[in-house]
Amino acid sequence: MRLVPGATIGILGAGQLGRMLAMAAARLGLKSHVFAPDADAPAFDVAAAKTVAAYEDEAALARFAEAVDVVTYEFENVPIACAEFLSERRPLRPNARALALTQDRLPEKTFLQDIGLETAPFLAIEDAGALIRAVASLGRPSILKTRRFGYDGKGQALVREGSDLAALFRGLGTEPTILEGFVRFEREISIIAARNLDGDFAAYDLCENEHERHILARTRVPAAVQPATEAAARDIARQVIEALDYVGVLAVELFLVRDYDGAERLIVNEVAPRVHNSGHWTIEGALTSQFEQHVRAIAGWPLGATTRLGAIEMRNLIGEEAANWPDILAQPELRLHLYGKVEARPGRKMGHVTRIRPGS
Repeated sequence: MRLVPGATIGILGAGQLGRMLAMAAARLGLKSHVFAPDADAPAFDVAAAKTVAAYEDEAALARFAEAVDVVTYEFENVPIACAEFLSERRPLRPNARALALTQDRLPEKTFLQDIGLETAPFLAIEDAGALIRAVASLGRPSILKTRRFGYDGKGQALVREGSDLAALFRGLGTEPTILEGFVRFEREISIIAARNLDGDFAAYDLCENEHERHILARTRVPAAVQPATEAAARDIARQVIEALDYVGVLAVELFLVRDYDGAERLIVNEVAPRVHNSGHWTIEGALTSQFEQHVRAIAGWPLGATTRLGAIEMRNLIGEEAANWPDILAQPELRLHLYGKVEARPGRKMGHVTRIRPGS
């Protein structure tokens, strides 16, 4: 089913990504109906309609499905039962399989390896004894992670020499975990790509990312990589997107490793089945933003051009950094985005700033 202007997109989740999706949809003449349990979430401010209800509320979900023409999601922790319930009533784009795979690090990494992509070595951990055996196999340092609901450094612990393994295991609670071998990477990069209903594929230029306290601090485009590495990243994104029969925008997060001979190699870290923080630069920095691209893809429309418009740096505004908005606005070369969040908590993404230098 292809949408026409005036149709309604249902968005699961009401954070800043849902907000920017709704804004992009409105520019194309499409309405958005946002469903989320938090009444103060920022996407509600810009949506044509909203439903405030739990993701487990099937009566509310059924009413939501009746009110929209297609359903998408802005984050990957939507309960799979919610996604499957809606997919029986309306087209769900991306599909529920993509959501299920990326919610759990174990099947996600297994999937990536099954399609021929390199990841960090990993082992499933069921108990403290399994952790001891896994550390003996993968060595130290290694990283113990919860299989689900980890983001921005949450739900993980570094296994060092001398680490108390039993304490680390207890510290992550009762959630299923996975141990990943440590990757000695040169830098972290990501690629944003899209596929539409016709199977057309498009990717943005590869970008490099810097994290502070496990939170993305800044993204720079273009990435300082060899042309062959850029091409390899596009091939990886295409493999993932086609293997999932994916419709919409996704991000593939990668480690850039330099081998002893100086050659660059890419290791897949994880896949995000949605628009992504490292793609915010596309709003001003590309002919088609990642948000418009996602809307085009799930609406059944042609994909837009991904041409980059200069050398770009995007910086996240974390916590109280957003209070610097007057100074940012006083610099005409900066583009400010504030997400309308009520409380500026430490570690919370409150907005972002983009700088574009023509050329390059």
